[in-house]
Amino acid sequence: MSERARAIDWNKVEEMTLALMHLTSFEEHGVVRSWKGHDWEVLNRLHERGWISNPVSKAKSVVLTEEGARLSNELFEKLFL
Repeated sequence: MSERARAIDWNKVEEMTLALMHLTSFEEHGVVRSWKGHDWEVLNRLHERGWISNPVSKAKSVVLTEEGARLSNELFEKLFL
């Protein structure tokens, strides 16, 4: 891992990504989904934290867990409103 990569605060990157996922979120069949147009490593980290479904699938979107959807909304409001 490069020195630059070690210096990155990955918690902040994860939170920012989750906040941005709020912009592309939509409800479908009773669950909140978001398009997965973000860095794969970060999406995997969000999955490991239990905020989204496994991003490794043929689907073009992921399901936000109940906690992930709540946090996505909260972070969006905190960072952008």
